[in-house]
Amino acid sequence: MPSRRRNWMVDTRVVAKSLRKSSGMRIEPSLDGRSGRSDEPNGDRREPARGRAKRRRRRNWFGALVKWTLVLTIWSVVIAGAVLSYFAFTLPDLTGIDKFNRRPSLSFVAGDGQVLATYGDLYGGVVELDEMPPWLPQAVLATEDRRFYSHFGIDPIGLARALYVNIRAGRIVQGGSTITQQLAKNVFLTHERTITRKIQETLLALWLEHRFTKDQILTIYLNRVYLGGGTYGVEAAARRYFGKSARDVTRLEAAVIAGLLRAPSRFAPTASLERAKARAMTVLGLMVEEGYLTAAQARAAAREPLRLAGGGSGNRGVRYFADWLLDEIPDYVGYIDRDLTIITTLDMRLQRLAEQAVSTILDREGRRANASQAALVAMSPDGAIRAMVGGRDYAQSQFNRATDALRQPGSSFKPFVFLAGIETGLRPDDWIEDGPVTIGRYSPKNFDDVRKGVITVREALARSVNTSTLRIAHRAGIDRVIATAQRLGIKSELRRDLSTALGASEVNLLELTGAFAPFANGGTGVIPYAVVEIRDSSGNVLYRRSGSGPGRVIQRAALEAMTDMLSAVVSSGTGRAAALDRPAAGKTGTSQDYRDAWFVGFTADYVTGVWIGNDDGEPMNRITGGTLPARLWKTFMTEAHRNLPPRPLPGAAPGFNLDSLIDSIFGVSSSSSPRAPSARTPVAQESFPQSSSPVRPVIGDPRYAPIDP
Repeated sequence: MPSRRRNWMVDTRVVAKSLRKSSGMRIEPSLDGRSGRSDEPNGDRREPARGRAKRRRRRNWFGALVKWTLVLTIWSVVIAGAVLSYFAFTLPDLTGIDKFNRRPSLSFVAGDGQVLATYGDLYGGVVELDEMPPWLPQAVLATEDRRFYSHFGIDPIGLARALYVNIRAGRIVQGGSTITQQLAKNVFLTHERTITRKIQETLLALWLEHRFTKDQILTIYLNRVYLGGGTYGVEAAARRYFGKSARDVTRLEAAVIAGLLRAPSRFAPTASLERAKARAMTVLGLMVEEGYLTAAQARAAAREPLRLAGGGSGNRGVRYFADWLLDEIPDYVGYIDRDLTIITTLDMRLQRLAEQAVSTILDREGRRANASQAALVAMSPDGAIRAMVGGRDYAQSQFNRATDALRQPGSSFKPFVFLAGIETGLRPDDWIEDGPVTIGRYSPKNFDDVRKGVITVREALARSVNTSTLRIAHRAGIDRVIATAQRLGIKSELRRDLSTALGASEVNLLELTGAFAPFANGGTGVIPYAVVEIRDSSGNVLYRRSGSGPGRVIQRAALEAMTDMLSAVVSSGTGRAAALDRPAAGKTGTSQDYRDAWFVGFTADYVTGVWIGNDDGEPMNRITGGTLPARLWKTFMTEAHRNLPPRPLPGAAPGFNLDSLIDSIFGVSSSSSPRAPSARTPVAQESFPQSSSPVRPVIGDPRYAPIDP
């Protein structure tokens, strides 16, 4: 039976195959052994199968899309979560929002209480939002974040606007950060422009919005944001720029403060009052757009006066003084770890006079004289610095020519030579020869190359005679000359050869002026000083000046002789252009080829030194110490002494017989014959053999000599 059935089935398959070949009809085998026949043509039966395959492929593609979309979504969430977890883990300590990590501030104050300059980071006290005039936060919102009260810490509209503006400009001209983001950056992060910092900034902004109310965020921001000039917060800025609390600022002042947020250094009123006003006008316009002000109120605010506190742009010249003093403060108090107020010796009236005098003479005569720079130092006879001008314009050059420039003083160094000679027995009325002199290989010439023959020591200094000065230096010894200069206050290194006697060794203006102070105060050495007192923010006094300087450095007899001779410089010598309406004395100086011109002089009230020249050492047009420097000195000193009564110089006290006093000190009989060439051999006619002392010859041209009119 099974075999028979199997044969039947094979026969059926053969028949079906034959029928398909012959008729084109398809015989479908049946599971029950029966064959079925399809009446449709072959093409009609194949079309539905292809449709089903297409549908099957579409279903497979859609399923794969859904599947991989879900996979990518899940992985994106996982990766994003991991990234956010990483950045959240690396966020800084969020408890530091109430901590101020900053440099201590140093405020330099003049004797009258006027702020000269501020360094470091200056914070004012915290001012609550409801304590401020409404236009102050409104000005900030109009400038920095118009939708502050409506966004969630991130402003998508602001970001889109900034992106559009930046794409059109082809560069970054506008930011999209909200006030909350700025606060996060200022308090917790650095200012580097990286994706990491931006992600952290976003996370912190969201945290701040969750943690604080809008008013609290705005309050913190206004008390922490940097506003230029070392100030942080609106209170410090208001006091720094306008000398008042942020509680009292006007609409215009509020606009100036808000305008600083764009570029604190550029728009600071102390840098440029004009730029600050222009920026404030823009802020007022934005406030009108936002409805914080009416157009009439904005116009009224624009007409308000804008008065800066002390240390503004009009006092920029004091920065030479403050910059110099800044480096000195650690010597007084050690390591600086708190805010300090430094009370200085500066007199703002004299400072303004000094700045004006320097500016006027350079503007008027500088181009013709080929002189581009000048410096001035004025001090009281006790060494207290009252005015300092380190250059023509601090904004153009911060180099302080009064303290940092080492230049040849020329003949303004000669008073130390003559003092050394007086202390070895010379007198102003002694005779000295003005004629050719050669010591070793050194043969100096006079400025005018004129030989005056036999003259007095007084005349030799008054006319600044080089040959006579060299004779005195050789007689006293160069070591004594150097020691005398150092005793009076010269700190710079002095070359140990006779060229130093004619001012070839370089010094700075401050030390040279200070070294003249003993001539003005009765013979007491001084150390120029500028600090009276240093206090911290709690009012504790950390330093207060006390004591004096080195003590007496010039004996009375020598002081009177020097006062006599230095007075002759102004009354009848090379410094006649500096003569005042009161007793005055001083010395001119000019270096080789007219590269430096000096005048240092004094009255009973002030000691002032002036230098004029060029930074690159370019020669001036025959400018000597008796020309521009002497006139600049006179201009300043005339105004400085206004309303001060004339007083005699301390070294010219009446009632002394100078010759008798010197005779008694140095053991010379007062009954000696008059000092004249016929009565005794003048000092100048002593023999000067080739020196066997360790004095070195002048390096270079042996004919070189600093010149002086």
